[in-house]
Amino acid sequence: MSPVVSHTLTWEEGEVPVSERFADTFYSRSDGRAEAAHVFLGGNELPSRLSQNSNFMIAELGFGTGLNFLETWRGWSDVRRPGQMLRFVSFEAFPIDADDMQRALLRWPELTFLSSRLVDRWRQDGKQDGSACGWLMDQQTELCVHFGDAGQQLPSWAGRADAWFLDGFAPSRNADMWSPGLMAEVFSHTLPGGSFATYTAAGWVRRNLIAAGFAVEKRPGFAGKREMMRGVRPGQ
Repeated sequence: MSPVVSHTLTWEEGEVPVSERFADTFYSRSDGRAEAAHVFLGGNELPSRLSQNSNFMIAELGFGTGLNFLETWRGWSDVRRPGQMLRFVSFEAFPIDADDMQRALLRWPELTFLSSRLVDRWRQDGKQDGSACGWLMDQQTELCVHFGDAGQQLPSWAGRADAWFLDGFAPSRNADMWSPGLMAEVFSHTLPGGSFATYTAAGWVRRNLIAAGFAVEKRPGFAGKREMMRGVRPGQ
């Protein structure tokens, strides 16, 4: 398959990657890994929910450096039991190069064992048109990345997630990733009782999520950020 449009990065002090396209960092300048744990794992009440289900699906808007996936994989590895399976599905319009991914993840040596597997696979199969699915990262963890605009990819996706990571760039810089239509698609691709979490608490994003059907609440944000949001699709 032909390659999709690459994401060009610059680097701030501390090896923090910045998107030239959106003029925004890929994760918190304070500590991206701690942010992932607080916002996405904590906001979705993981990994406790992971340990209680034989099959669990997480979906994500914005794969970025892969940090959210890696921190989830690490936490999942600590709680899983034989026979359980985690499927992680992400939608990424502008994938980064493998060398940039490797550089961005060097900050967390505790993830090196896992990140090296991801980078190697990314170097081999990443940045395709369409989807790169069925990546068995270990015997109980499967990764699927859909390359292309989420607004076009998500409506044709057949899955429904137990939990969503909404991690597009800041709504003020990437409004399409938080549009009413896309939030409605996220809702329709969430199982009853399923959840979402996001670092943003922007009022118009909150209204879009509520209009889609989610019950939304605010929680304390990460690293001095006053608020974040999480929500649940009503039902069992």
